[in-house]
Amino acid sequence: MLTNYAFIGILFVVALSFPLLPLIMAFFLRPKRPTTIKQSTYECGLEAIGDVHVQFKVQYYLYAIAFVIFDVEVIFLYPWAVAFDQVGLFGFTAAAVFILMLFLGLLYEWKKGALEWI
Repeated sequence: MLTNYAFIGILFVVALSFPLLPLIMAFFLRPKRPTTIKQSTYECGLEAIGDVHVQFKVQYYLYAIAFVIFDVEVIFLYPWAVAFDQVGLFGFTAAAVFILMLFLGLLYEWKKGALEWI
């Protein structure tokens, strides 16, 4: 029983050292000759002219959120589709209600105009 915990401890140490070791090595192996050019903000090699804060349309974020929601829902439906033979009528009904709720959400977004580009 103790060997199981030892394996978990070793896995924990490896999981911590995997991201921390490169950071520690980069701190000690980095070049230590900073100049004003090296410390300046890199912006595609050009100096920023004018206002750098640009307002984005909220519509893009709504599209992104809708995409993430429907993408996650597809991930939830995948195990159901794989085990379709074993879920029976209850599983089918639950998935049908789930898909109906998704469809109603899509209709709501469409009705509110959240899917319009203009």
